[in-house]
This record gives sequence, C-alpha cells and structure tokens, in this order.
Amino acid sequence: MQSGGRAYRAIPGPTVVPDEVLQAMHRAAPNIYADEVLNLTEGLIPDLKRVARTDGDVAIYICNGHGTWEAALANLVAAGQQVLVPATGLFGHGWGRTATAMGIEADVIDFGLEAPADLDRIEAVLKADKNHKIKAVLATHVDTSTSLSNNVKAMADVIRRLGHPALLMADCIASMGCDRFEMDAWGVDVAITGSQKGLMTPPGLGFVFFNEKAARMRAKMERVSPYWDWVPRVVPEELYLYFAGTAPTHHLYGLRASLDMIHAEGMENIWARHERLARAIWAACYRWGSNGALRLNVDEAAHRSAAVTTVRLADAADLREWVEAHTGVTLGLGIGMQSAANPSGQGYFRIGHMGHVNAHMVLGVIGAIEAGLTALGIDHGQGGVTVATDALAAG
Repeated sequence: MQSGGRAYRAIPGPTVVPDEVLQAMHRAAPNIYADEVLNLTEGLIPDLKRVARTDGDVAIYICNGHGTWEAALANLVAAGQQVLVPATGLFGHGWGRTATAMGIEADVIDFGLEAPADLDRIEAVLKADKNHKIKAVLATHVDTSTSLSNNVKAMADVIRRLGHPALLMADCIASMGCDRFEMDAWGVDVAITGSQKGLMTPPGLGFVFFNEKAARMRAKMERVSPYWDWVPRVVPEELYLYFAGTAPTHHLYGLRASLDMIHAEGMENIWARHERLARAIWAACYRWGSNGALRLNVDEAAHRSAAVTTVRLADAADLREWVEAHTGVTLGLGIGMQSAANPSGQGYFRIGHMGHVNAHMVLGVIGAIEAGLTALGIDHGQGGVTVATDALAAG
C-alpha cells in the first residue's frame, strides 16, 4: 500500500535536510582554486567551533562518523599503545574495534545496553594504571543504538581528579547540535561528529575538534598517515590542504546554510527544543507501555538522549513495516541490541528526533505509531497522542 504524500524519515540519521540547505547545494560547481571556496571554508570554522563550544581547532574530513573515529586515533594513539573504551552500545564497541584494527590495545568496559557508563568502574581502571599506559578514554556521548547518554563532563572530572594524563575523546556524532555538549567547559580534549545528524547536512563530512593538550600529544607522534593528519588541515599553506585534495564544495555550501540556521536559532534554544520534543515522545511511550509490553530502552530520563529514542517491542518489525507502508513514516531499525536474553537483537525500533525537527513532525510520528499499534492489534495504552500534545503544550 502506498501512503501518498511526502515520506518522512524518523530515523536517527541521515536526518531531514532543510530546504535552505538543499537550495544552497543546488548550484554549478565553483572554481575550486578561487577565493570563493577559500572564504567559504574559512568562514565555516569559527561557526563549527561555536556549535562544539570550543576555542580549540577543528579539522574537516571528507568521511562519515567511522572516518572520524580513525582520524582522531591516527593523530593521537600509536600502534601498541592503549585506550580505555567505556561502551554503552554498538557504537562504543565500534570505536574500540577501530582502535584494535589500527594495532591499538583497546580495553573495553561493557556496560550493557540499558545503563550509562559507571564512573566508579572507570575511575578504578584509571587509578590502577600507575604507569599511565592508557593514552585516551574513548567515550560515547550518545550511543545511537541504545539512545543512552553518558555524563562526559563527569568522566573529565574523574580524569582530572586522578591527575591522569589520558585524553578524553568524545563521540558526539549523534549528539552534537541536539543534546547539550560544551567541549571546553566540560574538559573534553577531542570531540568528533558528522554532518548528517544535528548539522542537518547530507552525509559526507566529518569533524574532529581538539584542544591544546591534544595538539601537544599529536606533536609527539612519530608518524601520522597523510590523509588523516590534522596538522595541514588546520594550518594549511594552500586551500587544498584543508581537505587533502579537492574540496567537497557542495557539502560546504550546504553546511554554510545549516550553520546560519543553527546560529540564528541559538544553541541554547536548539538544546531546549530537542528536550521538549523528546519529552513528548517519552510521554507517548509511557502511555503506550501502561497496558502492554512496549517500553523505553533507558529507564531514567536523565540517561536518555534528546535526539534518539530506542523502544523495545516484540512486534517492532511488524510495526515498522505497517507504519512505513500506511503512513509514509520510516522508523529506525533496532541495531546492535543483541544480549544474552535477546540473542537475535530483534524487538526494537528507534525514533530519531534530531536536527531539523519540530512539534508537528514529532506529533505526526507519534500519531503514525499509535495508528500502527491499533491496526496491528498490539496491546498498548490508549492516548499516546493526547499525552504528547499535553507535554508540548506544557512547554
């Protein structure tokens, strides 16, 4: 069955690309050797740093989030050295596997799929590292698979209190521009993100933000692969060095439009908008779960991302199929949710509510889900749309 009308992807990335961004990209290719592209690139850098809340540097890569994992590691950790990886879902483990593939020893602490990283356990490992073999802590701010949000600031506080020299590196791919993140104020040394979520630009750009402490560690590296090396990217002698080759021109035009929209709204307002919309979705899920098996993957609201919500439901696959076919709304797959109790990893769906999203979009998703639950005869509490509307009206 065709739903008709414009389809809506309620997935946690790639997110909805605003018309302003699409229009900015809809142009002929520029002369990549002219001042236009140079001025465009140099103008993006301070506005990117405003999003990350840092006075440090940022390197721009033509890559996705997985590329930024590798870029950050390539500049700071050599083969044979050690990193600590507190994992709270698929993507935490993914960063650890990237490190291992690069010959780095990854000490992974698995905190499961429903609870944030335990700071006491992290502290115990760092305290036991008397010889400071651990060069970095690879923290996932928000794991897109579980929707868990970790207290990155508290991790930084632990490292400082112990006087451990390890860098704190934060994966902000799902969170930047959605969940509150303040790199410098929180004491984060490296932050990575991609263009396709809170930055509202098509996939293809990756960003690595780093402070002076990270720059000093980079200076001690014996070698860094030419493509990933961030030094020529942040102090380029020629335009092409910003990107180790041809500039991703149309992505840059789109990013310029996106950053203009972000700073016109203001980061505080953006964070508040995402929190407000998330509370409406959670209210609907609470109501649906009051008379049925549906439940939020993360029990405590303080540990949930305001950008993505992972929901447990045995009939998740049927619901996703019905909702897409009958309403034109695509819900996110439940990925990386295998456990001893659920070895297949099935029985989850995700709602992405990040980036270019507002109340009527969220209410449409909630209404589509409620229609699907009803049509499929899945036990659920009635009135999810009503309580979501009440939550939005409450501000």
